[in-house]
Amino acid sequence: MVEYTPKERLARALKGQPVDRMPAVSFTQTGTVEQMEASGAFWPEANEDAQKMAALAEAGHTVVGFEAVRVPFDITAEAEFFGCKIKAGTREQQPSVVGHVVKDAADIEKLSGYDINKGRISVVCDAIKILADKYGKELPIMGSMIGPFSLAQHMNGDDWFMAIFTDEAFGLALMEFTTEFNIAYAKKMAENGADTMVIIDPTASAQLIGAQFYEKFVVPYHKKIVDAMRELNVATVLHICGDTTKGLALMESSGVDSISVDQNVDVATAVSKVDKAIIVGNLDPVNVLWNQTPEVVKEASQKVLDAGVGLLAPGCGIVSKTPTENLRAMVEMAKSHKY
Repeated sequence: MVEYTPKERLARALKGQPVDRMPAVSFTQTGTVEQMEASGAFWPEANEDAQKMAALAEAGHTVVGFEAVRVPFDITAEAEFFGCKIKAGTREQQPSVVGHVVKDAADIEKLSGYDINKGRISVVCDAIKILADKYGKELPIMGSMIGPFSLAQHMNGDDWFMAIFTDEAFGLALMEFTTEFNIAYAKKMAENGADTMVIIDPTASAQLIGAQFYEKFVVPYHKKIVDAMRELNVATVLHICGDTTKGLALMESSGVDSISVDQNVDVATAVSKVDKAIIVGNLDPVNVLWNQTPEVVKEASQKVLDAGVGLLAPGCGIVSKTPTENLRAMVEMAKSHKY
């Protein structure tokens, strides 16, 4: 069989096409303290400076061995762009959203006319350009963004979950707004060299809001992003936290190429619930990757591989204190696996 470049290998694997072996990648955040020390690019500066962001992303490849580079490392830049209050991150912890900006339809209107080339999202796009210029011919260049449902929740706060039940017009208007932004942002990342787009939509769970509301408030908007990326030949990966088993068919109906599942999902069951989407996951980032040994990581990896996972990866974002040797053990298991 032909030996592919990492870029070719992942592109084919995400389409379910034959490859020489499994790609070794992480679709969720990759930054760790040990990589920061090796690269000299530390949080929180590496969340705000394009050169440092690119340097830390590169360490995922040069230090750990991931066969791709991925930015950013957090999911707050989008909310910050629209004026949400952010709790600053540290060297070990990511920033978080603590203040919201949308209460009603009038507030949505006030936020229109934004410039996609400003704020920290432009830093992410610049980092992608740096990485693409250096690695774009060989490695997959992954862009990542918070999905439209979770961005709406960041903007509206905890009222969001009640809003979709009690004020459909407002809920749909905010989803249209966030999705329009997501598409513009994703297109900018693709223009700068991203060939894979990861949609992290942690609160968009059918288990959380129910299948009926997921079908109305999530599926059509994910599909708009997927369709826009497909026009640009950019693969799409969707990650939603929690036990998404019962919602996998709905998640797939948006047309995503791949679905990332977390450690609460049984991989064999997940594979049986989808028709074409590639199932990614799902090593426990805390109880396995962070707090165990390379030997345990390899044992856990083998179980996930035996269950039929399409791509071995963390079940969620990598914990910043995760030892490099544990991540290398996961990479080794992926690289040694043939479909």
